Amino acid sequence: MFRFGEPVYLYLLIILPILVGLYLYSNYRRRKKIAQYGDPELLAHLMPDVSKYRPDVKFWLVFAALAMVIFMLARPQFGSKMETVKRQGVETVVALDISNSMLAQDVTPSRLEKSKKLISRLVETFNNDKVAMIVFAGEAFTQLPITSDYISAKMFLETINPSLISTQGTDIAGAINLAMKSFTPNEGVGRAIVLITDGENHEGGAVEAAQEAAKKGVRVFVLGVGSPDGAPIPAEGTNEFRRDKDGNVIVTRLNEQMCQEIAKAGNGIYVRVDNTNNAERALNAEISKLAKADVETQVFTEFDEQFQVLAWLALILLAADLMLLERKNPLFKNIKLFKQN
Repeated sequence: MFRFGEPVYLYLLIILPILVGLYLYSNYRRRKKIAQYGDPELLAHLMPDVSKYRPDVKFWLVFAALAMVIFMLARPQFGSKMETVKRQGVETVVALDISNSMLAQDVTPSRLEKSKKLISRLVETFNNDKVAMIVFAGEAFTQLPITSDYISAKMFLETINPSLISTQGTDIAGAINLAMKSFTPNEGVGRAIVLITDGENHEGGAVEAAQEAAKKGVRVFVLGVGSPDGAPIPAEGTNEFRRDKDGNVIVTRLNEQMCQEIAKAGNGIYVRVDNTNNAERALNAEISKLAKADVETQVFTEFDEQFQVLAWLALILLAADLMLLERKNPLFKNIKLFKQN
């Protein structure tokens, strides 16, 4: 496995294109000034010792040496030893409803954005745990396979929006069934499905799917997002609200009864998500109660530093730059590699 021990130094690579731009601009200015004195070809004959290509070669030698130094500072490393490490953790699959009704703003800033922030904070509390993400509307699909890479989980979370699924609806049963297929085969691991939805336009089968999950030892926690009183759904890109075929504003309401039934069938709890952090605290408390089993993970435990090779390359390039003169060497002035007939 290859990695950089200090990847922050790679940001210095932005210097390289800036240097190239400055060098090209400097050459342009120099040619422009030379042209003011006369014909460049005539001036070249008057200065036979001036090399046309050597300054460019010297610049690119220094450029390459600087690139080697930056990579060297970032400490390139290769994994040299892999071990099986046992860690204690749980597995959580988050199933997020991204139907259009989740755009309603009866919680701030919207049902969907509030849910994403809640998931992000949930992931921040994980330690040696695994997480997967599923999004669903009229159908469900895996947004992120189960992983311990929390940075990737938060990155994928940012890309979630209703446009990911064109089929509208709320297929909660499909989301639960897909979540059950997302867990690892490890035995004895505490497992949970965190279902985040407004429960509206439910397509049936969710209670039965939650019951099947509970029979297999997976608890289903349901977070209901929104208000039972309802709210209109904003039409994206406009200041208007979505309307039905008769021109009436569509109002979406949180179906708390359905959410409670799913949570009860899944041996979990139901929590309503509002503008407080109560739902987050309740969910964290329940997940912390899950049995934490030893999970075997293959990891690299030793890494060999590889900067020595880059250091030697940088030294060779700088030595070549020092030995290369900008003017033509008088000892080789009669040698022409590209002689014209």
